[in-house]
Amino acid sequence: MDPNPPNLYKLVIIGDRVLIKPRTSAEKTSSGLFLPPGVLEKEVVQSGYIMKTGPGYPIPMPTEDEPWKQNQESTRYIPLQAREGDLAIFLQKAAYEVMYEGQKYFIVPQNAILMVERDEELFD
Repeated sequence: MDPNPPNLYKLVIIGDRVLIKPRTSAEKTSSGLFLPPGVLEKEVVQSGYIMKTGPGYPIPMPTEDEPWKQNQESTRYIPLQAREGDLAIFLQKAAYEVMYEGQKYFIVPQNAILMVERDEELFD
């Protein structure tokens, strides 16, 4: 996986979305034919590395109206399964392509991610 660009920490990913850097795929088929770049980008399923994740799915605040309880306004979230560093296989039609500092990324909701490959040693 490529190291994070220097200013990627400035980005805040919202909700259940993840920021994915597309993986460079082979430009040649197994039989030796060269494919133009546009062909590979039109695939239904894409893959890439998760660079950042949002906080997750928000949990609704309880609607208790007890005057003696302190008001807790902090939002709580159910965390995402996807983690930074995972290799994600996702549906292209659900992804939004963005350019940031000359690099192409996809913003993808977690429900469009079909599978992740995780190297557990990254999180030790």
